Amino acid sequence: MIFALEASLAQLAIHHIGNKLQDERYVLSDSAIELQDELLGRLLMQYFVSPFEKVNEIYRLYHPSDDLNLNEVYHFAEAIFANPDTFIANSQQLAKQLYEASAHPKIKSGEVYIAMFNNVQIEGEQLDAIGIFKSENKETYLKVMPGHEGFGLSYEQEAININKLDKGCLIFNTEKEEGYKVAVIDATNRSQEAQYWKDEFLQLRVRNDNYNQTANVLGIYKNFVTEKLDDEFEMNKADKIDLLNRSMKYFKEKDNFDMEEFGQEVIGNEQGIASFLNYKKEYEDEFETEIPNSFEISDAAVKKQARVYKSVLKLDKNFHIYIHGNKDLIEKGFDDGKAMNYYKVFFKEEA
Repeated sequence: MIFALEASLAQLAIHHIGNKLQDERYVLSDSAIELQDELLGRLLMQYFVSPFEKVNEIYRLYHPSDDLNLNEVYHFAEAIFANPDTFIANSQQLAKQLYEASAHPKIKSGEVYIAMFNNVQIEGEQLDAIGIFKSENKETYLKVMPGHEGFGLSYEQEAININKLDKGCLIFNTEKEEGYKVAVIDATNRSQEAQYWKDEFLQLRVRNDNYNQTANVLGIYKNFVTEKLDDEFEMNKADKIDLLNRSMKYFKEKDNFDMEEFGQEVIGNEQGIASFLNYKKEYEDEFETEIPNSFEISDAAVKKQARVYKSVLKLDKNFHIYIHGNKDLIEKGFDDGKAMNYYKVFFKEEA
């Protein structure tokens, strides 16, 4: 968890970058912003850091060659941490690097904020951090002002909503040799061109801790049940939902994950267990991420994954059946007279 209760903004530089493929240029500041307005400082902290309080997933900066110095963001961040007097020069280099990474015609131009923070807390430790933020979406605001005979009305165009951070990252000055601890926000990453923030500019990989191990196993198992099982077994949707519910129950009730125990208690079929282990191995090979056979379960990861675990049986456009418990209380059949499938549901009381 990330907290900014005791954090302060030490330095701030603002640059502007356009879209390289649209022949738009960049404009770099030669000096830092002097923050003398206390309220403005608090608003900036709210804009920059507050959104990270709900972030659990932590990344690392990396480079495919395994030489971290070839990751430009790592290189310039390391220089700032080593000598804060180089902040402006290296903030300019970070802005240029983001400009070079903006290689898609739909990427929006916008302001780039490079910030230096003191005493940002992550996982119980207070650290200095470098923040990189980009504002891409502007809004129009109405302003109501008291006048001689009532109120006046005006507006502000191309303004920034401090409650909506488009893109941001915090690079914490710890675990340098492993690529630092990095927290990321990308509120506009809903299309292929938006992936440049994490993949092209920052070049991140997930830190393989218990949060990500928990999320990975739940995500892999969900895909295995919904996409892979049909290739090897004949299963109806109610049985698949039951398998998903059993896995979620396991993760909610256990403190530690054990692959052998999980297979026996949740899957309960030797052929199915073997198929899942093969599916997991394919994931590890493809993404070069090893998932251990035992680890401490992260409650935060379980809660996040629970939101996307579906327990709904959709029947044409007429009915939705929510299955939360014993699958033996629902039976599937076929009515020859109506030439239609049916489900029989057993219950004691209506809620």
